Amino acid sequence: MKIAYLVNQYPKVSHSFIRREIAAIEDSGLSVSRFSIRSCESELVDPEDKLELQKTQIVLGVGVLGLLFNLLRVAINSPILWLRGLFLALKIGKASNRGVFYHLIYLAEACILLNWLRKSDITHLHAHFGTNSTTVAMLCQAIGGPPYSFTVHGPEEFDQPISLSLTEKINRAAFVVTISDFSRGQLYRWCNHQQWKKIHVVRCGVDNYFLNSPTTAITSEPNLVCVGRLCEQKGQLLLLEAVKQLASEGLQCNLTLVGDGSLRPEIEALIAEYRLEQHIKITGWASGAEVQKYIMNSRAFILASFAEGLPVVIMEALALERPVVSTYIAGIPELVKPGVNGWLVPSGSVTALAEAIHQVLQFSPDKLEQMGKAGHDSVKQMHDVVQEASKLINLFRDGQKSLEVQHRQQLNQ
Repeated sequence: MKIAYLVNQYPKVSHSFIRREIAAIEDSGLSVSRFSIRSCESELVDPEDKLELQKTQIVLGVGVLGLLFNLLRVAINSPILWLRGLFLALKIGKASNRGVFYHLIYLAEACILLNWLRKSDITHLHAHFGTNSTTVAMLCQAIGGPPYSFTVHGPEEFDQPISLSLTEKINRAAFVVTISDFSRGQLYRWCNHQQWKKIHVVRCGVDNYFLNSPTTAITSEPNLVCVGRLCEQKGQLLLLEAVKQLASEGLQCNLTLVGDGSLRPEIEALIAEYRLEQHIKITGWASGAEVQKYIMNSRAFILASFAEGLPVVIMEALALERPVVSTYIAGIPELVKPGVNGWLVPSGSVTALAEAIHQVLQFSPDKLEQMGKAGHDSVKQMHDVVQEASKLINLFRDGQKSLEVQHRQQLNQ
């Protein structure tokens, strides 16, 4: 059995959990080929991501001529299968916000992928995210490629289920993986109950780099950290308001925003407007080692998101024995337990966020360390990447056995 992974952008700064998952699968003895629709090489800062890029084939790296050539080659060599893929592309393209034209491009990408998968003798294709990558995987299967599965993270899949043809993707998949009980329930909404048995929870995981990393004691310094892409849905704008409120009350708070993104200019402007230059700094993208240092230099980790799946960085912070302040959304309450390993506040509430931060700043280091240790235990139990990858490997193997049975039945007919 040979597995291939397909992601829209891989490796990527925010996709270290996929890299860990692949590594755990390979450590089990399975072969994994990496494919990405497009490259984001210019953003990479982590040495491990740069090494992973060397193992990854980029579909759009073939250029426009390569897309057209492979599209025509499949059409000539396998006209019936190609037409089946074309009809599927037209069907889902008409329902999509992106339209038919983009789905014809996805079909061309599927033709390229089909050739690469055949050359590598791939028996199963797994995509991460139920968006463009799974569209290409589904089209690839339609034109003669291997069975596919995909991991749904949310929230985009649940925001646009019809436009993304989520039901069609579930129906055609060998199985579907999702990262939390919450997201499994959301998927149940968009498929017939007869499909529910193919939907499985495999949680994102952290490895020994976080689970067994030596931690440092929490100090009395009022340091807080937020790691994530600088964008509206991560809630950094609300976090700035909360820090402003605390500063006006005379509380010292040092917040480090680790990450970058489209909202950075606006965040920098608001920091200046609120006169928080002495309270807040932005680091830009950081390597895994740097992220770990920022987290361990803090009293607590904060993520004020109002649109998420279940952020891996929360797992990383808890694994490093730092309590977490986050919001009551999606899968986050499955991991962050108020009063045990962190705080949860209603998303969008600056007042509640400021109150939670106030408690973090007032709690003793001993109390915060107790909460951090409880968080580490929760992550080790629920989000060990080796444990979670083993569940995925079993699904791959069960799928392979089913194919072999079907093949034997066809031979005996």
